[in-house]
Amino acid sequence: MSETRQTRPRRRAYTCDVDFETAYRAVESRDARFDGRVFCGVLSTGVYCRPVCPVPMPNRDRVRFFPTAAAAEEEGFRACRRCRPESSPDSPDWDVRADLVGRGLRLIAEGVVDDEGVEGLARRLAVGTRQLHRTFVTELGTGPLAVARTRRARLAKQLLEQTDLPSTEVAFAAGFRSVRQYHDTVRRLYGRPPGEVRRRRRRDDPGEGGPTLRLAARAPFPADPLLAFLGVRAVPGLEELNGRTFRRSLRTRGGGAVVLSLTPAASSASVALHAAVDEPTELGPVVQAARRLFDLDADPAAIDGVLSRDPALRASVRAVPGLRLPGAADPFETAVRIVLGQQVSVAGARTFCARLVARYGDALEHPAGGITHRFPSPAALAEASLDGVGLTGARVETVRRLAEAVAVGKLDLSGGGDLDETLGVLGELPGVGPWTRDLVAMRVLRHPDAFPVGDLGVRHGAEALGLPATPSKLLARAESWRPWRGYAVMHLWRASASGPSPPG
Repeated sequence: MSETRQTRPRRRAYTCDVDFETAYRAVESRDARFDGRVFCGVLSTGVYCRPVCPVPMPNRDRVRFFPTAAAAEEEGFRACRRCRPESSPDSPDWDVRADLVGRGLRLIAEGVVDDEGVEGLARRLAVGTRQLHRTFVTELGTGPLAVARTRRARLAKQLLEQTDLPSTEVAFAAGFRSVRQYHDTVRRLYGRPPGEVRRRRRRDDPGEGGPTLRLAARAPFPADPLLAFLGVRAVPGLEELNGRTFRRSLRTRGGGAVVLSLTPAASSASVALHAAVDEPTELGPVVQAARRLFDLDADPAAIDGVLSRDPALRASVRAVPGLRLPGAADPFETAVRIVLGQQVSVAGARTFCARLVARYGDALEHPAGGITHRFPSPAALAEASLDGVGLTGARVETVRRLAEAVAVGKLDLSGGGDLDETLGVLGELPGVGPWTRDLVAMRVLRHPDAFPVGDLGVRHGAEALGLPATPSKLLARAESWRPWRGYAVMHLWRASASGPSPPG
């Protein structure tokens, strides 16, 4: 907030959804609960900051508040060099919303605007570009193009500060279409050209064969339960847990493969991501896949605040504050693994998946340790006989019909489609019932209020915590857990001593 002003921000009549006094007190007290959902622009300096910025708060008549960094930048504010807004986690507010803007933000994070432009984003969302722009401005204070531009600039700055990638590769890795656009945007948003940003970098330890990035999360961030969840489900050849490092292969948008490694920090709420990609443009989607998998944008304060009101969950929330809900690095893969986990144990589902990967997966040209394959593509599984996997004929049909629906575009598992419509299409497939739909909603579509009440592990966990185990009574009790019932499931699974739970 104390930096020298270079350009005077425009004064447009827009304010953050959080009322002014609440936002001011949050920034004045450096309240981390508002990090990522409120940004403070200082009119006298032209700089915008996070609520956790360490410098003194200016007077009320000198500040404006914004719901997104993009909105602040659209008004002419530059990012503070002290609190570095580009390093904050994304706003968690959209995790509970499946509306147009929430779905649009997920697609922007996946690089849709970078690849297809705003017109392509509008087509994916089945709306006109004008309606899309108006809705974004109303909800976020700026349009989808500015949101995408801010995301590109954030990743570019992170790559400049934390890696040795050549500046040209940084430009394309961040999603810019030209080096000139990259230089102009970085200079405008951060007040320095890329070369100067790099000279002042804060580097993590470099990885071998590719960049290592530090991905921020909101505290508390209990990594051990997350690693345990992923480790017990790790499919040989596809994934492995080595100490505190989880590694897995991932299919890139271009059809290639990347092996990514994720290591939670011991002393901070962050995760080190190492990934060696063939093309710089693949790095952005890999970062988003890692954030989904480790649920790095969750809001533990809001989640724990709701769940701890129930006396039966309170002790578990206190024992593991900030418990995460693992997402899907590869949405299609996770959906298939959920189907493989129908009515079998975690170990049984893992065995089925290992056979499927070994028989139908693509062998990596350069294996990395125990990572030798990538998961089969939807097109490959749609045509596969699935012999030798050990599945029943009905389960084979479900997997193949699921793969076919994704391959031809009938089923969109990206999270950008309407939730009810997506689950409706999924439910029309043979062998897909409420349990499968709920688990896909929770793990794949990132719906935090999904609640697989019929899951045996959920019922066992409910019994262990003294909650009613019959579906109707448990659903009634779970009403008070909304909109975070999916996170309550994680606490119930933790309390369950036995019983199957989804392998995805």
